[in-house]
Amino acid sequence: PKPLSRERGVARSDGESENKMRQSIIEICREFRKNSTPAEKVFWQAIRNRKVLNKKFNRQFPIIFSNGFERRFFIADFYCHENRLIVEIDGGIHETQTNYDKFRTEILNQHEYKVIRFSNEQVLKKLGWVIDELKVVLDSPAPFSGDRGPHKVSG
Repeated sequence: PKPLSRERGVARSDGESENKMRQSIIEICREFRKNSTPAEKVFWQAIRNRKVLNKKFNRQFPIIFSNGFERRFFIADFYCHENRLIVEIDGGIHETQTNYDKFRTEILNQHEYKVIRFSNEQVLKKLGWVIDELKVVLDSPAPFSGDRGPHKVSG
């Protein structure tokens, strides 16, 4: 089988049965979890088991939605259902796909998900600050605090 790209974000069911699509999504998520980046591993250790504000997070979590007549999905790096919050840990590839990331975030916002992004470097070098920023977002009204834009963190 062809190796999965870490950046595979959108897929369509194109005639697949719902069960077959779900099984494919599960396999992709498992593969992504097995091949986590170093920054994702560090972040996961910092948030797993309700370590941050007693919030439960899932990693490599499928967000399935309908767009017209087709079912689509994105795979969120990390997801907190209680706050409808998606946390993305962006590697170098994201510098070249800013338009795609913006498009993806807009779609997720339309479906009432909040998106926050951190770079690999921020997670690896400023983990305490990253967790503090995450707490600020988790403490804000869910799912949105006025605007529907992404919370892009620079620091």
